[in-house]
Amino acid sequence: MKIAILAAMDKEMSLLQSLLENAGSHEVDNVKCLTGRIGHHEVLLAKCGIGKVNAALNTLKIIRDFHPELVINSGVAGGAGPLGIGALLVAGEAAYHDVWCGPGTLPGAPDGFTQVFMTDREVLASARRTLGDRASYGLIATGDRFISKAEEIDRVHEVFPGAEAVDMESAAIAQTCVSEGVRFSIVRVVSDTPGQGENISQYKDFWSKAPETTFSALQSILTSLE
Repeated sequence: MKIAILAAMDKEMSLLQSLLENAGSHEVDNVKCLTGRIGHHEVLLAKCGIGKVNAALNTLKIIRDFHPELVINSGVAGGAGPLGIGALLVAGEAAYHDVWCGPGTLPGAPDGFTQVFMTDREVLASARRTLGDRASYGLIATGDRFISKAEEIDRVHEVFPGAEAVDMESAAIAQTCVSEGVRFSIVRVVSDTPGQGENISQYKDFWSKAPETTFSALQSILTSLE
């Protein structure tokens, strides 16, 4: 299978790079990428950039150049529930916590789209098969803001009470994939827990000791995919 793996930042890219076999370089419209294999899959790894617009634009570039059968957004997220630092989320759903198009529309629903984007069921089944209860499988909520305070998490939960994590790219990548008819999945590691201690310090500390073994969960999922 042809799979594009997108991460928002160089730090995330560097952790994922070690998963690639026979790595080579590639460029798509000024987006620097790496190509290689993970198991029996042909893989392109690229940095999509931070935020919804960067993520959507660069996801579209990758889809139209590489023509992947599956797009996986991987990287870190803030915990929005019981998930602690280092916990793995293979999201079953993605949604915007900062979108509302006005009266008569649902919070979180972009114009012309559903309120929630469902991730690929085959990848989710593979994750459940290989990771079991070592991962969580709930909803990730996306917005154009680094969440750092408990009251900001409370506002997210007003829109999506079941949100388990927050980030700045996942729903935008999901919307782009839905628009292009491409399967997608989201695999994120919790790097900080807003409202539980000083989360900016947590975030910085996470990168100083980021466990590469956590990202290898992605390798396990892909290996079990057909």
